[in-house]
Amino acid sequence: MRFLPLTDADRESMHNCLGIKDSAQLFADIPDKFRFPPLNEIPEALSENRLLERFRELAAANRHDEYLPFLGAGAYRHFIPEVVSLLSAKGEFLTPYTPYQPEVSQGSLQAIFEYQTMITQLTGMDLSNASLYDGGTAAAEALLLMQRKSRRPRILVAESLHPEYREIIQSYIQNLGIQTETVPMDPATARVDLEKLKALLNPETGGLIFQSPNFFGVIEESAAIAELTHSVDAYAAQIVTEAMSLAFLKPPGELGVDLVAGEAQSFGLPLGFGGPYLGFMATKTEFLRQLPGRIVGETKDLEGRRGYVLTLSTREQHIKRERATSNICTNQAWCAVRAAMYMATMGHDGLINIAQTNHTNTSYFADRVNSLPNMELVFPRNFFNEVVVRVKNRHVDDLLSQLESHRILGGVPLQWFAPDYADCLLINITEMHRKSEIDRLLNAMGGTL
Repeated sequence: MRFLPLTDADRESMHNCLGIKDSAQLFADIPDKFRFPPLNEIPEALSENRLLERFRELAAANRHDEYLPFLGAGAYRHFIPEVVSLLSAKGEFLTPYTPYQPEVSQGSLQAIFEYQTMITQLTGMDLSNASLYDGGTAAAEALLLMQRKSRRPRILVAESLHPEYREIIQSYIQNLGIQTETVPMDPATARVDLEKLKALLNPETGGLIFQSPNFFGVIEESAAIAELTHSVDAYAAQIVTEAMSLAFLKPPGELGVDLVAGEAQSFGLPLGFGGPYLGFMATKTEFLRQLPGRIVGETKDLEGRRGYVLTLSTREQHIKRERATSNICTNQAWCAVRAAMYMATMGHDGLINIAQTNHTNTSYFADRVNSLPNMELVFPRNFFNEVVVRVKNRHVDDLLSQLESHRILGGVPLQWFAPDYADCLLINITEMHRKSEIDRLLNAMGGTL
């Protein structure tokens, strides 16, 4: 196929249609100094050997491996067995496109099927899709699913849901005519205020989205929340940002929750400047034909042999646009396969042991931080592996600078997200932290180092 460039008349017609005189006006929003950088500043080409040396020089400028991190708030540092990285790097898993042709995609399809199975076991739900982009968009898809299924215009959103997830939800629904209303949390416990939830529920409510453990690290009363929402025939969607908690807490499905969605980065995906992440969604059977994304199912071929296929794929390029439940394209299937490898490697008992270690380590820190001068554990009960610590008589930034001088990244300042907690830090502790490292953080916070 030959390339046919635009003629001058074509360009002039397009300029007139857009109301501009020159194509350069299309870039007017970009500051002048960045708009057309001089090409003479681009360095000359390097040999392969010198190029590798240059990358090593640039990598050496990173200092992340010198710091002890206690950061969380939706991105968590967990141990990843080397076998997970080795197997997931195999070309059979790393390079395939969407497995439309089951006759040549049985390995990928089976791996995704196993992922779905393990997600349903962890959540206590009936079925799972083949993954989504990330936790934030999974939360938005959960809201859209409840609105489609209930056919009601109003969805409640808990105040204790991750602030970035709430922003993503608003971006998704801003032109869809869906009403949202915030359910306040109890400031004494950081849990959903059940009395205020009860007052907000009405026949126009299609569902509620809440997070557990929530943004402040507190485990919500999922059973009570689900019971209240069901009292008006609405749905309850539990969002999970720390998937490791699913191996520690009672499955949401056993608590009456209708669907579970969120972020599964904790299952074998390393931290890396914002990604890649892994959204997941699991639901009751009644949501089967409303699920976004894809579902891999098990079948038999003409000779009776077990096989795997894309059972449902309700994306808009496959069916009528008005009937599509999502515009998700080739999603994070490799991330889902990697998560399946991680869960299979760890096994049932391994995941439970890791989750228990997370809670034990966090409890060790929580038991001691209140004894430090000018430190207070804000929500001392019902946490998993994150806690909120209030800093008294000094600015949070000063404490963070002090910790950084000791090569410690001491938590996420809540002033970024919640002005009412501007004097607080959200601190995450996992199985990666040894007792000596937790003591190192406590000593640095107490100023004794």
